[in-house]
This record gives sequence, structure tokens and C-alpha cells, in this order.
Amino acid sequence: MIRRLMRRGSTAPYRSTASHRNTPSPPPVSRLDWKTSIALGVALLCWASAFPAIRLCVRHFSPGELALGRFLTASLVVAPALFFSRPRLPRLRDAGWFFLLGFLGYFVYHVCLNFGETAVTAGAASFLINTAPVWASLLAVAFLGERLGARGWIGIGVSFVGALLIAASSAEGFGLRPEALLILLAAVSAAIYLVLQKKLLDRYRPLELTAYSMWAGTLLLMVFAPRLPAQVSAAPLGANLALIYLGVFPGALAYVIYAFALARLPATRLASFLYAVSPLTVVISWLWLGEVPPTFALLGGALALAGVALVNAPARKQTSL
Repeated sequence: MIRRLMRRGSTAPYRSTASHRNTPSPPPVSRLDWKTSIALGVALLCWASAFPAIRLCVRHFSPGELALGRFLTASLVVAPALFFSRPRLPRLRDAGWFFLLGFLGYFVYHVCLNFGETAVTAGAASFLINTAPVWASLLAVAFLGERLGARGWIGIGVSFVGALLIAASSAEGFGLRPEALLILLAAVSAAIYLVLQKKLLDRYRPLELTAYSMWAGTLLLMVFAPRLPAQVSAAPLGANLALIYLGVFPGALAYVIYAFALARLPATRLASFLYAVSPLTVVISWLWLGEVPPTFALLGGALALAGVALVNAPARKQTSL
């Protein structure tokens, strides 16, 4: 079923329909233009800032309630933006896919990550999450027919080693516990979410796709609703503000603009940029929480960014990526 969805549709980022014939369809780009570069930069910065914000919140919110509070906020933020954009309504036949995206990208990913980080060291967690670009690249090659040349795979490998150095240099050390399987599951679910999202962008704008998937995921997260009001009331102002921040910026804004970038770049190339989150997190945690990064973390960050640059460097032949 997933394979049929992957093979269906054109390669254009938006498909005109009878009811939306006058909707402009921005063409896909083979190289990073300034719009895509800015979108990626903002999304990666938002996601990098999420990790220190989550560290502030987990002291006062349970993992499921934290995920629900975050995406209740995000859902409220995207609602007016979607309303004023004159959106396409979701097709009935696509309802199942939106719930699958909501389940993978919002329910499984965030609940498993939050639960896993209650027992797994930050270093191990960051390493396991950084397997997501590898899974996404493999899935994109298998199901989307994308090509990633030898240089691209080398770049992913370099970034992967950089992520491992960052993880191994964490203050808690690098240790795995059974809960690590939850974080690995989160990474795999994020990769499947990205690849499925790529093909649905043939039929929906990034804002539409993000909003419908997020609302479906938030609806599934409502199983954690009974205890959320009490935790919000008991949490200090700083934790509640951090929760709102998670919903507005790493939640609503980052997901929408990352979908915009995904509509314009191959999934294999876009996935490689996720490796930039770890070094950005190191810097933000340094500035926000006063966590001074060790030397190996700085070296790992440099390797992670070098690998991203290698994957996305201009090629002599465009077909090599």
C-alpha cells in the first residue's frame, strides 16, 4: 500500500485541480535557492532550540502530556494561518494517510522520544535520533526513486560520525538502556513520516499538509488529555512558557517551513540537513543553559556540518544526486 502511494502522482510539488486551477505551483529546485535556505535555517534553529526547552519541561510534565500540550498549542497557531490561505479541503481518500502521518510524525515520534529520554542519557538519545536521516535516505531511494551518489553517502557517513562524537562527549556519557528502543523507533517513524509527506506534497501545499497531519496527530494525543490541566496548573510560569514556545516555534513554524523545503528538494538531500540540529543544539544549550560543550562535541559538530555540506555541494552532473 505504501509502495503504491510512493509511485503515484507527478514530480511537481503541487498538482492543480479543477477547483484550484489558478493556484501557482512553485517549481522544484535542484540547488538551494535563498528561500529554501532561509526556510531550512529557521526550521533547524527551531528544532535545535527544542531540546533545551524540553529539558525545562520534563521536570513538570509527563512525556505524553508534554507532547499533547505542545501540539495543542501548535494546532491553534496553524489554524488561522490555514484559514486565511484559502486551503484545499482534504480529500476523503487521503484521510487515512493524514492519520498515518499524524500517528508517525506526532504521536509515535514525540511520545517515544519523551518517554525514552526519561531513562536514556542525552548523548545516547541524540545519537539514536540522528539515525533518522539514514533511514530517510534509504526509504527515499527505495520508494521515491531518488538517487544519492557515492559522495552523498560519504557525506551522510561523515555526519553520522560527527553525531556519534557529540553523543559520546556528553556529560552523562554514552550508555544504552532498553528504553533506547523507543528512541530508535522515534527515529524510524520520523524517517517514514518524511518520505510519505514528500509524495502527499504532490497534492497539498506545505501548510495544508502540515495542518491536517498535525490535527490528526493531536487528536490521537488526546488520550493524554485527562492529566494535562492539572500539570499545567502545577507547573511554574517558566515551564508553561517553554511549553508554549515548543508549540509555536519548533512545533507549528518549523514543521510548516520544513514541508515547504521538502516540496522543493529531494528527500535524500533534505534529510542530510537534520544532522545540523545536533551542533546547533550544542551552541544553543551553551548560550541558554550554560552547558559548556567539550572539545569532542565541537569536533563532532564540525564533522556533522561538513557531511551536510558534502551531500549538498554542487555536482558536475545533476543526476548524481
